[in-house]
Amino acid sequence: MSGVTLRHDLSLADLTTLRLGGVPRAVIECATREAIAAVTQILDDSGIRTLIVGGGSNLVVADDVTDLVVLHITADALDIDAETGVVEVDAGAEWDAVVAATVQAGLGGLECLSGIPGSAGATPVQNVGAYGAEVSAVLAEVLLYNRETGATEWVTPDSLELSYRYSNLKFTGRAVVLAVRFQLTTDGLSVPLRYGELARRLDAEGGDRRPVGQVRETVLALRHGKGMVLVDEDKDTWSAGSFFTNPVLANQAEAEAVRSRVAHIVNKHDAEFMPVYPADGQQVKLSAAWLIERAGFAKGYPGADSPVRLSTKHTLALTNRGGASTADLVALARTVRDGVRREFGVELHPEPVWVGVTLD
Repeated sequence: MSGVTLRHDLSLADLTTLRLGGVPRAVIECATREAIAAVTQILDDSGIRTLIVGGGSNLVVADDVTDLVVLHITADALDIDAETGVVEVDAGAEWDAVVAATVQAGLGGLECLSGIPGSAGATPVQNVGAYGAEVSAVLAEVLLYNRETGATEWVTPDSLELSYRYSNLKFTGRAVVLAVRFQLTTDGLSVPLRYGELARRLDAEGGDRRPVGQVRETVLALRHGKGMVLVDEDKDTWSAGSFFTNPVLANQAEAEAVRSRVAHIVNKHDAEFMPVYPADGQQVKLSAAWLIERAGFAKGYPGADSPVRLSTKHTLALTNRGGASTADLVALARTVRDGVRREFGVELHPEPVWVGVTLD
């Protein structure tokens, strides 16, 4: 089949940024949209257990996956219309290369999402976001192969139920992203800057806009400082990025209950300055990294001899130090999750997709 390569020499450790996961039955590389849809249909019709992989930046995969076939999306065509701001990209394109190209073209909207590992097709699936920006703000259409009907169709964002790190594509496997269209701005300026740390670095007030190139450089510097940009020799970057989502509570009263526990367990000063952000409706959002640190998990926990550790730069990243197994990672994730729940009564939820293994 045109655009298809069958391989038996790859493991999931080769295809994921955590560099963890066993050897599957086979890896099928699909270099075109048509190949992705056709191979998916063949595998589904045959009842073969299939894992769709793009950049592999958001996967925790079991050590034993011999019953699994991997469909690896490598289609990476990119089309940028600098006059209209419309960008169309295949699902397998490297995400940061897409962002860099749009910035180079003078388009605004993706610059705050610089340095995020993974592929373009994953961005609408989990409504990728960082530094006060989310993909949903600039998403125009998504080309899906519907695994239930066999149809290929462009859909609009309102059909995806997008919210914080969520779409109705996530965890469901109902469709495969083939391509994505974005509507970006053409004035060379960023989205309004709403993330305090980024705005301060740019000497901006909240809501100000800055040249997209300047914002991209600043975001990359911030991410490098937290080990959130892939660097082969830096094992702090052997991760799935932010491992836990920021917990969302029903209302301010629940946040105050957490604050009270922080005051009792940690100290009153930390409780006074506990980060609390508005979310949808009456909901409020807390900082997972802040809670992890106050629960007693320092950067680099549990120590230099462990095959998996919290990043030495950022407590929200769980890292493979080389020679680790997925079982090692799961054990550390459970320890951190259970510690935060025990101390503060807050449940942390993992952001990555889990394959063949669970946190519970």
